[in-house]
Amino acid sequence: MQLLVSAINMDETIEALNGGADILDVKNPKEGSLGANFPWIIREISDYVDGNSIVSTTIGDVPYKPGTVALAALGSAYSGSNYVKVGLHGPSNYDEALEVMSAVTRAVKSFDESIMVVSCGYADAYRTGSVKPVDIPRVARDSGCDLAMMDTYIKDGKRLTDHQTRDQLESFVDESHSYGLKVALAGSVNESDIPLLEDINCDIMGVRGCVCTDGDRNNGTIDSSLVHMLKDKI
Repeated sequence: MQLLVSAINMDETIEALNGGADILDVKNPKEGSLGANFPWIIREISDYVDGNSIVSTTIGDVPYKPGTVALAALGSAYSGSNYVKVGLHGPSNYDEALEVMSAVTRAVKSFDESIMVVSCGYADAYRTGSVKPVDIPRVARDSGCDLAMMDTYIKDGKRLTDHQTRDQLESFVDESHSYGLKVALAGSVNESDIPLLEDINCDIMGVRGCVCTDGDRNNGTIDSSLVHMLKDKI
């Protein structure tokens, strides 16, 4: 299982990589769960990494506006991303999510077929009216994505496993794998979740808060020693 660490700037990037992160994720927590960072920050980080690590970027908790989202995805790809992650907040069902993700994959893959597209649903979608997480693997498959992901939208202390049972998470992973997709799971996961994620064959564990000072995803900063300790447990 690979470790994805979400950084907001160059200083955090260096800490995450020094700690052994497999995937460097660029996001902006001020704009939400999968808040988008600025193109110039993505480019700065991508240039620094210089192909020696995977750079993932989030393009936001997006609305049901396929054209707008496709443009954001292309901007992320152009700025140096290896993975483009889309948080399906606005789409309320399979059809709307499929329309958004089909536009994204077309925009990204026509620019560079090697860039991986990630379709992300929310474990707490029942609280936001977003597309159900159970639909995400099929959305990812049918739109030509490479990864299916589940995160949490509302960051109020509740975790991935507060919203989804082990059986639900395992089903999400198994269905995605049956379609040839990789799977990433996030949502305030931490060291205690490693045995579960490994047991259900999750491919990527996504973190931020648990590797930040004081465990604070918003006001803390990434600490390489915390990343290293977590990585060492995987």
